[in-house]
Amino acid sequence: MTPSQNRPVAVVTGASAGLGLALAQGLAERGWSLIIDARGADALKDAADQLAATTDVVPLAGDVTDAEHRADLVDAVGELGRLDLLVNNASYLGPSPLQRLAGADLDELRRVYEVDVIAPIALAQALIPELGKANGIVLNVSSDAAVEAYEGWGGYGSAKAALDHASAVLAAEHPELAVYAVDPGDLRTAMHQAAFPGEDISDRPEPAAVVPALLALLDGRPASGRYRASEFAPVVAS
Repeated sequence: MTPSQNRPVAVVTGASAGLGLALAQGLAERGWSLIIDARGADALKDAADQLAATTDVVPLAGDVTDAEHRADLVDAVGELGRLDLLVNNASYLGPSPLQRLAGADLDELRRVYEVDVIAPIALAQALIPELGKANGIVLNVSSDAAVEAYEGWGGYGSAKAALDHASAVLAAEHPELAVYAVDPGDLRTAMHQAAFPGEDISDRPEPAAVVPALLALLDGRPASGRYRASEFAPVVAS
């Protein structure tokens, strides 16, 4: 499907549920065309069906660590003819319950880094040429665990810290882009529930609650850097 050339295009990974889907919905309501991915084909189809009522959407099921799948995402961007925003939202927490670093399964740790660090860098590498044409934006979803030392969060937290630094380097190397690492805060998602098995996380906000702040970030386009979504909430409220 070829959208209007005046319509911005976003790639959003991990968009079948949680924050990825919520942000995709927020972008769709603003008229963005979307390329979305997730590992689960059925859940992704359901998400795409929701989004298709509002905008053009290309769903591609697959794993962001798979080079062939990433190539499919790049091909989809080529078919739509432009790219204004890359959202690296797909993440892997690691085993649940969380493991202390001294006893962490190293194969699982490698998987965390492959999903949370290597794949976002690989997608950025592949898509920077198109993003550069639009003076586009890279939004990498981070975590407070990237800057705070929590027991059990060593794998995920250190991976997000690496992603934060990679974001800063990309920004230095590509001043034509805005590159953000954004901590959305604790949200009521399946991944957050997996971090706290058996606990009640109903006090955490739904992912949709943080979308206005993320859209305010995109609208304001501050200097590249690491931000907390909560920093942009007052902009929305005013």
